[in-house]
Amino acid sequence: MSHDSHAAVVGWDLGGVHVKAARVEGGRVRAFVQAPCALWQGVDALDETLAGLPDWARGRALHAVTMTGELCDCFADRREGVGALTAWAVERLPGRVLVYGGRSGFLDPAAARAAATEVASANWHASAVLAARLVPDALLVDIGSTTADLIPLAGGRSVAAGYTDAERLETGELVYTGLVRTPVMALAHAAPFRGGLVRLAAEHFATTADLYRLLGALPDAADQQEAADGRGKSLPETRTRLARMIGRDRDEGSDEDWRRLAAYLAERQLRRLHDAAAQVLSRGVVPEGAPVIGCGVGLPLAEALAGRLGRPFLDLAALVEADDRAWLSACAPAMAVALLAAG
Repeated sequence: MSHDSHAAVVGWDLGGVHVKAARVEGGRVRAFVQAPCALWQGVDALDETLAGLPDWARGRALHAVTMTGELCDCFADRREGVGALTAWAVERLPGRVLVYGGRSGFLDPAAARAAATEVASANWHASAVLAARLVPDALLVDIGSTTADLIPLAGGRSVAAGYTDAERLETGELVYTGLVRTPVMALAHAAPFRGGLVRLAAEHFATTADLYRLLGALPDAADQQEAADGRGKSLPETRTRLARMIGRDRDEGSDEDWRRLAAYLAERQLRRLHDAAAQVLSRGVVPEGAPVIGCGVGLPLAEALAGRLGRPFLDLAALVEADDRAWLSACAPAMAVALLAAG
């Protein structure tokens, strides 16, 4: 899709907990940003986030929008969510607005509301289309704060078996596990601790952010969500949350004990991703020697998964023209819709 009326394209990924934006000019990513957004509290939360974004995000441009925020509790269903987020974009973003409809391509806002099932959570599709143009045969692994997408690419296009979230949960192409927000209780029923095997509490005491913070593998820029207990993010406070998962207090283990527990639970998360990748790759559509392309805040996890699969690893951000690549892959869908809309 070409556009003559605007020099810049701004891509948007309106998520349930983060808003991401990327500005493209001349086929090159010039700027990008991620900001927290409490969208589950209502669409007004988007206004608050927008007000804090850089001027380039709020200026006149061709605005290309994709979303996952339609799943938020504040909406009765995905159709209502798509309609509300589309209406917000039209009202708040100056210039022309196009909505990414996945298999249907870019849609005018009026058409987007009618095609809600195509628009809903199609952000993965944009990243896959972009990645397949750059590397025709690969496994795209996008690990975000909440979910992971594992998309097979072959012959220069996405060959995903599923499209909707429901379908992709069956095919292994969507895994509800992420670097920041996943409850620790979702990773294992029990874990080794000081020589014993301890069952985990089925309570939202700690998240994966706590694990990676203890392991020194959580970038500050990824750590934008409130902790499970609403308290701080110091290492002692983090250990306190993890200790609660096995019915203990922080002083009942050494710092090394808690680090070992965190490492085991992180390993369980990686195994789950490995199982999903094995399911996707078992279709035989991705050639054996093809690389893993990683993106998302969980980029190091994607790289670790590539190692397990015995495949070369590429960072999606390294494959595009950009002024600054550090942290760019975390905003992959926003970057993708901007580059696709720019043509």
